Amino acid sequence: MASDFFARVRQCFAATDADKKLKRTHALAADVREDKTYISSSLQHFAQALSSQSNGYPEKPELVSATGVPKRGFGTAKGRAMMIHAIAHIEFNAINLALDAVQRFPDMPAAYYADWLRIADEEAYHFELIRAHLRFLGAEYGDYPAHQGLWDMAEKTDHDVLERMALVPRVLEARGLDVTPGIQEKLRQAGDHHAATILDIIFEDEIGHVEIGTRWFHHLCKQQQKKPDETFFQLLEKHFPQGIYGPYNTEAREQAGFSAHELDILLQGKLKKQT
Repeated sequence: MASDFFARVRQCFAATDADKKLKRTHALAADVREDKTYISSSLQHFAQALSSQSNGYPEKPELVSATGVPKRGFGTAKGRAMMIHAIAHIEFNAINLALDAVQRFPDMPAAYYADWLRIADEEAYHFELIRAHLRFLGAEYGDYPAHQGLWDMAEKTDHDVLERMALVPRVLEARGLDVTPGIQEKLRQAGDHHAATILDIIFEDEIGHVEIGTRWFHHLCKQQQKKPDETFFQLLEKHFPQGIYGPYNTEAREQAGFSAHELDILLQGKLKKQT
């Protein structure tokens, strides 16, 4: 039933127990795929949108500032566990981000809601893969402090779907495309080939997620008669006044829909590079 869809998305979003969030998200995605429920939006559905503070975090991990996160490394089992824990936290945030993209923004095509529910389902699968490896390393999600960087941007863009599509998939998630190969190489050097293989799966899916964000960003720019490249860099200046950081995985970003002009600006160093 259509009336069930957004209510169920919000149940997924608000679930504070990780396993309940995973189970509900997978079940809803399966029901949509099998036509057991369908997507029909109205302003009434979005009048009930949950606040960003209702994003269903468990009691742990303790959330701290980025500077308060313990240093992670690859040389010891504990260091690798802390790194894998950080990735698990990113994936848990990504589930909530995708669910929030569904439940927050009205007047989008049904395909938009279907896309972001599918992303939530895939992010839940990624979290399960990473958490299983974390348990293999002798730790559990919640054992180490984590920071809220991804969700901070969700709150800053909760008023505008165009800004959300520009800045969460195309900046924060695209950053994962840049850094994952380097993390994989360090994991392989440390002998953790299984973790590196898990990141292969996640990496390929994340290219698709960034591409979906790019596609809906372009859709919204066309609808609002805005130039995508110009709008994207204006939003970067607004939200990242200190610049964004390279290096950039241009091949993956190109697959994810970045234009030649956007990549040229990144590579030419017209935005701040990492030193």
